[in-house]
Amino acid sequence: MTPCLLSILFLHFFVCSVMSVTEPAGCKIRFTDKGLDMLKYETLKFVEEELSNISMPEMKGQDGHFQYNITDVKITQLNLTHTSLQFMPEVGLLFDVQNSSILLNFHRQILYWFFYDTGNINAAAEGMNINTVLNLIKDDEGRLKINNITCDAKINKMKAKFSGTLGRVYDFLATFLTSGMRFILNKRLCPALNHAALVHVNSMLETIPVRTEVDHYIGIDYSLIDDPVVTSRSLDMHFRGMFFDLSNQNDTLKNSAIDPVIREYSRMVYLALSEFFFDSGMFAYYKAGIFQMHVVNEKMPKDLEMLLRTTYFGAIIMLNPALVDAPLSLQLAVNSPPKTTIKTSGATVVMTAIVQVMVLPPGQPPVQLSSMTMETTFNAKFSMKAKRLAVHADLRRFKIFSNQSALESLALIPLQAPLKTMLQMSVVPLINNWTKRGVRIPLADGMDLIEEVVEYHNGFIVIGANLHFSKGLREMITGGPETEADSI
Repeated sequence: MTPCLLSILFLHFFVCSVMSVTEPAGCKIRFTDKGLDMLKYETLKFVEEELSNISMPEMKGQDGHFQYNITDVKITQLNLTHTSLQFMPEVGLLFDVQNSSILLNFHRQILYWFFYDTGNINAAAEGMNINTVLNLIKDDEGRLKINNITCDAKINKMKAKFSGTLGRVYDFLATFLTSGMRFILNKRLCPALNHAALVHVNSMLETIPVRTEVDHYIGIDYSLIDDPVVTSRSLDMHFRGMFFDLSNQNDTLKNSAIDPVIREYSRMVYLALSEFFFDSGMFAYYKAGIFQMHVVNEKMPKDLEMLLRTTYFGAIIMLNPALVDAPLSLQLAVNSPPKTTIKTSGATVVMTAIVQVMVLPPGQPPVQLSSMTMETTFNAKFSMKAKRLAVHADLRRFKIFSNQSALESLALIPLQAPLKTMLQMSVVPLINNWTKRGVRIPLADGMDLIEEVVEYHNGFIVIGANLHFSKGLREMITGGPETEADSI
């Protein structure tokens, strides 16, 4: 009995341990029922197109003295007047059609004894009901996918009206012909919808980036970390939301940030991003070695150059008087990954860099005059355009101090203002020009965000927005993925 109890306790501990180390999401997206209302219009158009393309076979046969041949069966109109698209908790989506109708046109050839007659048949399928459930999952690549579809379709009745020379005579054949046509339609409605969902819609979902390059240096991982969470009011998707260095994709930042929380339902869509999302991007860029700058010659403001010469005049004289007129340079290199802090008051990014003052003797290696630490704090403002997240930075705090002595730190005080001005005039605009285009968020091609509102919380931001379709659902499916390069 004791070994059994110990086994149960061990199993309980193991399960709890696994649950406790569940990977937090760096990015979350919620689609609400308000967004589903807009998607319903596009879905309805798409379903009508798919059902209109149902191919119907020829019908040949004989009944007593009647021989008939039905050809050129075409669906001329669909009246899907009573439709709904809604979330099905723990499953996915429910598309429901009730009491709708289909209009068809046939061409007939009928032989009755020695009388031959041709003409058209206009038929109406009434009382059409379709109940379709789409099961949404995370596939092996971490992509949202329709796993299977459950469909139940039925046409309750169908009637036809003949035209032509003997139209009235053949009206009694209508029941016979329409029964067969209703049987065929009932059998073909669900396969058409199955193909539309499992092939066409899944191909559209493949346009959503999962693991893709952002620029020449880094990429981003938008793979789902679990199956989508579906309630009666929303569809929530939890993405890894992690950037990585393209040259070493396994060297990534561990996610120890707060798991973002979305509590609202009033907008069509919500995007939540944790501090980890931004920190992983800066970590990846840091590992890629791009947080470096060499300020020399025309890149250096004249007043800063003059101040550097004045500050280090004695050091240059002691080194070599012949170097008094040699060019000076500043070498800036970030020495640790920048850190993002998000609070209800806003977002800041702290960056620490080593600044070396160098003199450049002609034809000789650079000579270091001083080494100092630069600590900077930037205010970060986030915005959305279409489906791209952009960041705008403003310099908030700036401080430099010597790495060699406290006395030299006092001597650096006059450099504070011109170095800060250089950052504001040169470095910050360069950063903002780099980040203004933004990085793409995981939305399908043709689906954009508008009227967005950014809210700051402790540890994450939430962007509430409405949806805009720049393409119809059919065009989104057949248009192929966007080819423009992403950048952050």
